[in-house]
Order: sequence, then structure tokens, then C-alpha cells
Amino acid sequence: MESPLFSIVTITFNAEATLPATLQSVECQTFTDYEYLVVDGASTDGTVALARASRAVTSITSEPDRGLYDAMNKGLHRATGRYLIFLNAGDALHSPDTLQKIARSIGKTDADIVYGETALVDARRHFIAMRRLQAPEVLTVKSFRMGMLVCHQAFIVRRAIAPDYDLRYRYSADYDWCIRCMQVAHTIANMHETLIDYLNEGVTTANRKASLRERYDIMCRYYGTVPTFLRHLWFAVRFAFARLTGRE
Repeated sequence: MESPLFSIVTITFNAEATLPATLQSVECQTFTDYEYLVVDGASTDGTVALARASRAVTSITSEPDRGLYDAMNKGLHRATGRYLIFLNAGDALHSPDTLQKIARSIGKTDADIVYGETALVDARRHFIAMRRLQAPEVLTVKSFRMGMLVCHQAFIVRRAIAPDYDLRYRYSADYDWCIRCMQVAHTIANMHETLIDYLNEGVTTANRKASLRERYDIMCRYYGTVPTFLRHLWFAVRFAFARLTGRE
């Protein structure tokens, strides 16, 4: 049997409250050449039942894992599609024709990576704002020196070039993964489309600090310690000036 164009992967753990919007966004797609894998971390609520009831879901596994990125590696290994889309529980494909637009872009460019913009939504699925870090017109490995300019969910990668997520990183392995994907990609195409509605739940201060520390370490690894330090020093000066002048 021929492989589907897309493997959509959703990682869940006790996501009963947030998963329905994600499932519905896949169910309503006009383009159906996909498989949809739900990788669950042994939820104790109704998450698995919701996934089983969805007509869009192709495969469900529910078992303990070693965290988010271990589960994402499981999904990556089970995927058979030509391109990977990681769609977190609570996030959604932006519109019913999103997969159709991505497929059309791939058909025109045959790119290894296609990417787009991300909209932030609240728990009621109301639009809040576009993501603060917007996708650059041209995306290269060097682009990520300024941070994760493309949301992971809006970063669609040819499966053949996708590495495993590095489990050394608990919070920012997606940032490292995107960089490694770009390092081996021959072509990267900007779709100039909003692809994802991202649930803006926020993160705890502790997790955010840990994530930023990991991201700093990743930047030093790929872009050099001194350039990364100087860049962050400039970020700090710019932020302080914005606060003093009321331009935050």
C-alpha cells in the first residue's frame, strides 16, 4: 500500500479537556491523504476513549513513556507518511483546507520543509493574536539564532530527513530538532499561510526558566558561546530600554 502524504502525530496525557478541538480540526479536513497517530502516555481520564471515537484517528497507543519527546520519538518511528506534522493536544489545524494548502505547496516545491504562521487562541478557541515570533520570509539554520522563529507545529518536515528528538533536553528538544532538520534539508519553502491555532495556556515559571536555559545551551552548541552570549546581552539591553521608555 502506498504511504500517505502526511503523518499527523498527537501526543497526549490526561488531555480530555483539550483534545476534542485537535481531533475536530483533523476530522474536518478536506484533504484526506493522511494517517493520524495518537501516542498516549497511559492517561487515566477519557483521553483514549475520545481518540478511539474519532473517525480521523488511524492508530492509538497508550503506554507509559519517559516524557513528551520520548513519546514524539515513538510517533516518529511508527509514522509511514512522507511528511510529519506534530499537532499537540489543544492545538489545531487552522482551517478545514489547511492540509490541502500544505499538499499544494509540497506539490509545487517538493521542499524538504514547509512552514507557516501560527495564531494564538484561548480555551474557547477565540483568536488572541498572531505568535510574537513570526516566521521569516526565508528560513535557514541561521534564522534560529534569534530564537524559535517558526512554531514546531507549523514546521512540516519530510520524514526521510527527520532525526529522533534528543532526550537530553526535557523542554526544548523541538528547538534542537528543527535546527537539525534544517541542517540536512535541501529546500525549505515559506507557505505564507497561517497553519496552526496554538492553545495559549501558558507555562509555569519553573518550566519556562528551564526551557530558556536549555535553549541557550542549544544556541551555544550550534552558534557558538560568545556570539550567543553577546546576542542575549543585546536582548537584555533592548528589553530594559523598552521597559524604561514604555515600549514593551
